[in-house]
Amino acid sequence: MPIIKRPDSSKSSRHDREPRWNDSPNGSRNASDGRDGGGRNGGSGGRGGNGGNRGNGRNDRDGGDGGGRSVFGRIVLWFAGLAAIGVVVGALIVGYALVVMEPNLPSLNALIDYRPKVPLRVYTADHVLIGEFGEERRSLVRFQDIPDQMKKAVLAIEDYRFYDHGGVDFVGILRAGVSDVLHGGASQGASTITMQVARNFFLSSEKTYTRKIYEMLLAYKIEKALTKDQILELYMNQIYLGERAYGFSAAARVYFGKDLKDITLAEAAMLAGLPKAPSAYNPVVNPKRAKVRQQYILKRMLDLNYITREQYDQAAAEELRTKSAGTEYGVHAEYVAEMVRQMMYAQYKEETYTRGLTVTTTIDSADQDAAYRAVRKGVMDYERRHGYRGPEGSINLPSNADDRAEAIEDALVDHPDNGELVAAVVTAASPKQVTAQFVGGDTATLTGDGLRFVAAALRSNASKALALRPGSIVRLMKDDKGTWQITQLPQVEGALVSMTPQDGAIRSLVGGFDFNKNKFNHVTQAWRQPGSSFKPFIYSAALDKGLGPATIINDAPLYFPATGGGDAWEPKDDDQPDGPMSMRTGLQKSKNLVSIRILSYIGTNYAQDFVTQKFGFDKDKTPPYLPLALGAGLVTPLQLTGAYSVFANGGYRINPYLIGEVADARGTVISRASPLMAGSNAPQTLEPRNAYIMNSLLHTVATQGTGSGTNVLKRNDLQGKTGTTNDAKDGWFAGYQKQLVAVAWMGYDQPKTLGSREFGAQLALPIWVEYMGRALRGIPQEQMERPDGVTTVDGELFYADRTPGAGFVASIGLDNTNPMAGDATTMGGVGPAGMQAPPPPPQVTTDERKQIMDMFNRP
Repeated sequence: MPIIKRPDSSKSSRHDREPRWNDSPNGSRNASDGRDGGGRNGGSGGRGGNGGNRGNGRNDRDGGDGGGRSVFGRIVLWFAGLAAIGVVVGALIVGYALVVMEPNLPSLNALIDYRPKVPLRVYTADHVLIGEFGEERRSLVRFQDIPDQMKKAVLAIEDYRFYDHGGVDFVGILRAGVSDVLHGGASQGASTITMQVARNFFLSSEKTYTRKIYEMLLAYKIEKALTKDQILELYMNQIYLGERAYGFSAAARVYFGKDLKDITLAEAAMLAGLPKAPSAYNPVVNPKRAKVRQQYILKRMLDLNYITREQYDQAAAEELRTKSAGTEYGVHAEYVAEMVRQMMYAQYKEETYTRGLTVTTTIDSADQDAAYRAVRKGVMDYERRHGYRGPEGSINLPSNADDRAEAIEDALVDHPDNGELVAAVVTAASPKQVTAQFVGGDTATLTGDGLRFVAAALRSNASKALALRPGSIVRLMKDDKGTWQITQLPQVEGALVSMTPQDGAIRSLVGGFDFNKNKFNHVTQAWRQPGSSFKPFIYSAALDKGLGPATIINDAPLYFPATGGGDAWEPKDDDQPDGPMSMRTGLQKSKNLVSIRILSYIGTNYAQDFVTQKFGFDKDKTPPYLPLALGAGLVTPLQLTGAYSVFANGGYRINPYLIGEVADARGTVISRASPLMAGSNAPQTLEPRNAYIMNSLLHTVATQGTGSGTNVLKRNDLQGKTGTTNDAKDGWFAGYQKQLVAVAWMGYDQPKTLGSREFGAQLALPIWVEYMGRALRGIPQEQMERPDGVTTVDGELFYADRTPGAGFVASIGLDNTNPMAGDATTMGGVGPAGMQAPPPPPQVTTDERKQIMDMFNRP
């Protein structure tokens, strides 16, 4: 019993597979006409049957009937001869097919043991598909999992008698032959689904009678070996449907971004129209032709009683939304998918694309979506702060409406949409109103706030490069209220990566503004100076040298004259020196001169060893000289995230990882990650007391210092540090909560200043806040527990064995004779507001500067 019952043939036989075929019962009308004419002739010869007989008798006597019989007999004999020849020829063909061709038919092992080329698929930890790699996009689906409406749509257009014939539909062949004759030899298909399976698996696509006979013989062989449902399942998984998609499950993902089980009736009918000519009926490239084909299939389904009139009307009126290039997946994780592809290829080579490997990453789909949106928003906010650069291009607009629409369509082919940034051509422009036209002919009218960003470009005296005129190619996006506004594609880049500090599982990774625009992964490939976001590691190294949050450091000018042919160096801050301050305040305000004095005191070689061994920075990219205190080394955002994880997890060095497990095509897990776990098998490189005090210092930065922008999240368990490099070429924010570490970055691929008023707090911190606001939603606040070895004196934290007067370094840089030296002497209290310092020293003299340089020249 077929799953999809075919309607009565009396209702179905009138319909053909092509819209142009109208199988009207011409034969019946001709027969009726003949009967009517015969009756009239009979009436003329004599009324009634007797009259006719008498007339025939008279003809016999005239001798005319003998000649008539002779002609009629010859015609009968001629047709009988043709029939006999046809029978003989047919018998010879059948005999040839059975004796010669049938033994040469291929084995059906390829069908019985169906193993197609299945691509590499990449999923998030919560099983959302984020990438697919292979020559053939294919997603195998079992027969019972194929929606009933998808099966019916395919049967309606391809082979509605599928469950009635034995592999070859002779009724269909006869119908196709009649159609070819009536339409002047126009090709009318007659291949059944079984014959198409035979052709797709075993035969070429050449149109010859030999191939057709092989096709028919294979169809019978397949029908003997497999059930109807198995044959239909093979067909619906194997058929090519364009865009490298094989099978309807893959096509549903490619064209509509959906799983096959979620498609609508209208979408099913659209997909069912693809097998005949995937390129011609591609709903993305040829939406109008695809719509015509879809409507015909829906009508076929209605006529075959596969759907009701109400279903037909609803599906016919449904507006279809196809997925454009680069939006096949629900979550933007293109950089993640590419990283996985590279890792898999390194191990499996070309088999990566055909073995059907399934990779489950550590990515959380909600976190990934939050990270993607945060980076896009941060970059676009920067663009708005720095003004409009002008349109992307321009075209001449023809006066004829049709020619104009065609010119706009052609122009926008080279300016594909970039996410929410939609390309359009200006058709009318004035200082108060702009009209722009999109691909497809829709238009948008912009006024008021929608034109604020481009106000200068609409002035009459705007430069040629800046001016907006009819024909200008622009970018539009909708604001939070759904109103169109003119914007522009950014030139600056941004990135964000987050991970779980306990084991290094990467939760989100956005390597740039848009993967299709720039495939360079800034999270893993961009070695950039970290700026002040590196200072906490120098402070951490200083804690183990006896310094503490209460240590007073002189924030006073420094000057290092040129030596050995180099340039003189006079480090500066973004604001004026404030004189002596505590180490906590120095980090809170991100004071450069304080950091330099700290590094000078603990030693550059010691600091280099400390940060590379305990936090995992590369030694060759962390040079042992004083500018290291300002982040003059090189790091990647991923590396910096791993380093901050050491603070967040209590001092354990973990390894960031992206792949959770890999399974083969049968679902068997062939590899699974075994990450280092904090508190378990991960090495403890930093003392818990060091991590605890650094956590306190960074909490002050995030709530009262340069990172106080985090206060909008209304949490008291956040820590972090801003970073801005020299000339503001890079903006950073690295921060964490106990369960999640994240680093945001912004800069140009070819480093150049981001602006004299741009800092990490304006560039990267908003991205971080936007992301963490969503990622930490519902996560309870959690404080780090105080470990052993930490004590409090006057409200400030100290190592228990390095308190004031007992190994604690009380101050640095307060000795006029040795401005870089430390002192263990304390005056007054040692709390955040209690430690007293001598009056600020006078300005550094030339001799004093020479003494300082002599110190650095010592081995």
